[in-house]
Amino acid sequence: MGPSVQQLIWILELFFPPELAVQQAIYALGVIISLFPILRLHVNQLNEARRQNPLTGWMRSVQTLLTRAFHEEANGVEAWKTGIDLSPEYAQYICRDLDRLYTLLGLNDGSDLASFSLRPPRPILCTSRLNCKFCPPGHRNLVPSLRRRPKAKPRRVWLLDASFKWVSADLLVARCQTCQADYYPDMITQKQPGQKRTQILEYDTEFIPVSKHGVWVHRKIAVAQEKALQRFHSGWSNFADWVNDSTDDINVQFTTRQSQRLFMEHFSRRLLVAHGKNDAFSCDAHPPTKSLTEKVRDIIGKNGGNVPGAMSHGCMDCTHVKRYASELDRNTNPGGEAEVVGSESGPADAEQPLPPNLAQNLPRQRQPAPGEPIGYTRLGVMDGKTLKHKKCALDDCLGPLFNYENGRFCEAHLDQRLLCGIIPCGCPIHSLDALTCDDQSHIDWHKQYEDRFHRLSFPGVQRVIRRQMGATEGGGHPVRGPSLQVQLQALGETPGEKVVHTFKAKTIYCVQTVQWSCGLPIGWGKCYRSESTPQVLAFLNNIWQDYPDYRPSFMVYDKACELLRHIVTQNVEDTWLTSTKFIVDAWHYIGHRATDILCRTRCNPAPTDGSQPDLVLTEVDDNGNIHQTRAFNTETAEQLNSWLNGFESQLRQMTDVNFDFFMHVLMMIYGETVEKRVVSKSRELTQEFWDEVNGLGGMEMDVDT
Repeated sequence: MGPSVQQLIWILELFFPPELAVQQAIYALGVIISLFPILRLHVNQLNEARRQNPLTGWMRSVQTLLTRAFHEEANGVEAWKTGIDLSPEYAQYICRDLDRLYTLLGLNDGSDLASFSLRPPRPILCTSRLNCKFCPPGHRNLVPSLRRRPKAKPRRVWLLDASFKWVSADLLVARCQTCQADYYPDMITQKQPGQKRTQILEYDTEFIPVSKHGVWVHRKIAVAQEKALQRFHSGWSNFADWVNDSTDDINVQFTTRQSQRLFMEHFSRRLLVAHGKNDAFSCDAHPPTKSLTEKVRDIIGKNGGNVPGAMSHGCMDCTHVKRYASELDRNTNPGGEAEVVGSESGPADAEQPLPPNLAQNLPRQRQPAPGEPIGYTRLGVMDGKTLKHKKCALDDCLGPLFNYENGRFCEAHLDQRLLCGIIPCGCPIHSLDALTCDDQSHIDWHKQYEDRFHRLSFPGVQRVIRRQMGATEGGGHPVRGPSLQVQLQALGETPGEKVVHTFKAKTIYCVQTVQWSCGLPIGWGKCYRSESTPQVLAFLNNIWQDYPDYRPSFMVYDKACELLRHIVTQNVEDTWLTSTKFIVDAWHYIGHRATDILCRTRCNPAPTDGSQPDLVLTEVDDNGNIHQTRAFNTETAEQLNSWLNGFESQLRQMTDVNFDFFMHVLMMIYGETVEKRVVSKSRELTQEFWDEVNGLGGMEMDVDT
């Protein structure tokens, strides 16, 4: 048994300095108990030799650890600062009679140290607010205080705490007696007359509920889930399994559904705060996971959206001081003709002229006079990524599936389940579980389709493609690309691959992303049928709809020449033609036709004729040779796509709502990673940069200015 309360008071009076604060004394007592194993080693060493120095190395370690503990606490807590570091004196004072102190505490050679450890109390889950958020000041100009909800005793719940241990906790709910709003640790619910009870989120909550049956999780677990997603591409199921393996508690299990709820609750708060929508957000009280996710998704962006803070981003890797033709060293190309990289790869066709409503030559920009603003340029990179989710089986319908488990149609086309899956048959199905009519040719074709595809899975297709790409031909040469082909019998006069049917749900075509040349994502969107130029242009217009003044000076795209030709053909007054120059990225430019004058003169990623000085830098190598290099990295989209590859299999199984929410999360996380990298490498824009942009470089400025 340990000492009584009265004995503990005597211990504090006898063995602790009288000027020691109560908080420090209680903390020091816990440290002393934890050091008992070291004292046992000290005593054992003394018993070995009679002439042993009483101040052994173990005792010096005890004194050092006590000194360090006092020092850290005195400097870590503002209330304990005295202006004088008394840590060594305190430690020496206590160590003089440390063995007697352990004896009074009841610690000896046979003691179990675990029985003397300070057990933490049961966690209390309650709101951090003291007064109502909604009610105005009332009597004596005081805001109504929060009371305990009537007839609501403390409820016992399970809590997965910050140390990944399941503990029993007490949940208490507060209520404002004036407006009847209920205050939980993570949210506030209120009811307006004639309406359902709604809730708003608490964004600095320490605890997050993951089940209606009394299961809560510490917010640090959500942060761990976020890091596992970022570093290891961990899904909800994998993270739940890892938590269960870490806790090793058979009485309480962290389920996949709870893991998903934790993900949605945590990132709902993060996304709403990042997008500046936290003050305006509300939803039905105690919503299911699907409803909460859909509500947040609809606010921050359905089928795509912007990455918060990306428009105002700038760093040395994506933002450069504006350059002019006179600054471009032309020693590497004295002829002045634009260099066409990979021109021999294109077929020797006749030259494709410029569109008639496009100027034949780019206008030369005037060099600003000294002291005039020079300006700056930013370069964006756009690309498509084959990330997909299911949609309605009808080609012309873009609606989400009504049933993502095994459904084929959206809610508007559920009646199509009763019709033959061969288009355009339109006859009723021959039985309730059938997918075709009673036409035997349709039945046979569907049977062959099922035999061919009923075992087909995304990992299986990837495995076949990898094997085919690693295979070699008879002469030892590698096979050029995968040769996975689908062969189905013809249906009448229609070839098998041309048969239109609704036997399985369709998918969207790809996800379109755009980011700055430093890698920071700007936004994303979906292409449902193809990556056509009208859809790409609509995507760009949607991203910059609310930010017309933040359009990039250059936009890199593998089909930039086709996009530019489409814009010029459709609307010669389009503001994209005056705000942005479209160029092809360096990798894809090699394969473009040299005979395409528009691509060669307007979309060249590194022209050497001085027409685009912002894209070219003149450098001198170690041998003194002058050569030109590209000013921007045009391949950042490939780096983002490489990171997104790890989430492809997860995204394919998601509903449209979860897909959108997950993409918003991935873009935000990747953007934060790029921002941290910019700061760590000191690539932020400096004041010298802005002085040069504003034409103030080299000028002496008054301090007040």
